[in-house]
Amino acid sequence: MTKALLLFLLALAAIQVIRPLGWPGLTRRRDAWKLAAGGLVALVASVGLIALFD
Repeated sequence: MTKALLLFLLALAAIQVIRPLGWPGLTRRRDAWKLAAGGLVALVASVGLIALFD
């Protein structure tokens, strides 16, 4: 699950660098760091939940 989430966010960040998505807060190419930060938060949350229920 975490690998799929990371691959999805990596693809979004790559698309953002090539051509901005135009979503609120993602209007410029240099806003790709926001996707990376969101991916890191999602990764930490998912690993924490997996460790909690394991």
